[in-house]
Amino acid sequence: MKGPLFYSKILLFGEYGIIKDSKGLSIPYNFYNGALKSDGLDSEIAIKSNNNLKRFVEYLKGISPELVTFDLETLERDVNEGMYFDSSIPQGYGVGSSGALVAAVYDKYAQEKITVLENLTREKLLVLKTIFSEMESFFHGKSSGLDPLNSYLSIPILINSKDNIEATGIPSQKSDGKGAVFLLDSGMIGETAPMVSIFMENMKQEGFRRMLKNQFIKHTDACVDDFLKGDFKSLFLNTKKLSKVALNHFKPMIPQQFHALWKNGLDTNDYYLKLCGSGGGGYILGFTEDIEKARQSLKDYKLEVVYNF
Repeated sequence: MKGPLFYSKILLFGEYGIIKDSKGLSIPYNFYNGALKSDGLDSEIAIKSNNNLKRFVEYLKGISPELVTFDLETLERDVNEGMYFDSSIPQGYGVGSSGALVAAVYDKYAQEKITVLENLTREKLLVLKTIFSEMESFFHGKSSGLDPLNSYLSIPILINSKDNIEATGIPSQKSDGKGAVFLLDSGMIGETAPMVSIFMENMKQEGFRRMLKNQFIKHTDACVDDFLKGDFKSLFLNTKKLSKVALNHFKPMIPQQFHALWKNGLDTNDYYLKLCGSGGGGYILGFTEDIEKARQSLKDYKLEVVYNF
């Protein structure tokens, strides 16, 4: 048995800001995916995943039936018979590994589930987001529910604010475009929970809150608007501002050995870097007007192009 595939996601804009109601834009990233499988536990990874699922089942039993009900009997039986989540999505890289697992479990075992095929009103999207937030909190301590939502629907999602999200279209890619969004592999695993607690600690300072509102969120919102309009000239100006604010105020979330690389992008304009998810490792997101120039500047690193324009 192999279930349907669920894809990874990339939050192009909105990391940390969406905690405080900035806009956000999340897109599916089909390069990585995962599926529920029952074909024998013949690897250490499969055994680990199966054990993880056993704990997840116990956690799901505690979710309020008013929010969502699962066919727990079948789920428990399948897990006890060796079901696991087979995934190529790297963990701790900010591309939504737990989100894809949550989407797969909801899709297969939720009762009276909201399906991708129905008319997805804002209300339905919010209900899904709330369910997914509750489910994914098992992995992160606190989850917005956006990663599983993106994985489940496999369409770009525009976050206007906490209670206002919608499916959206993004400008179509130009396969021969020089401009690109890319992923840069930091070679380290990032942990979400400690990064979020550093952020929450910083939020206690008035100066940090002011910076977040007047700079970080302002530039994030402008980037989302530019990207959706396809105004890439303005997008690069605003991404540069966002990159600078991140370097000045989110240093703990940027691995130490990337501080100079980050600054080099701002000085040369060959590329601009930003956090991908909570940071601390995993992937770093890059934007460039000329992908060949960026490749040259970053020749010692592995780049994966996500989007061309």
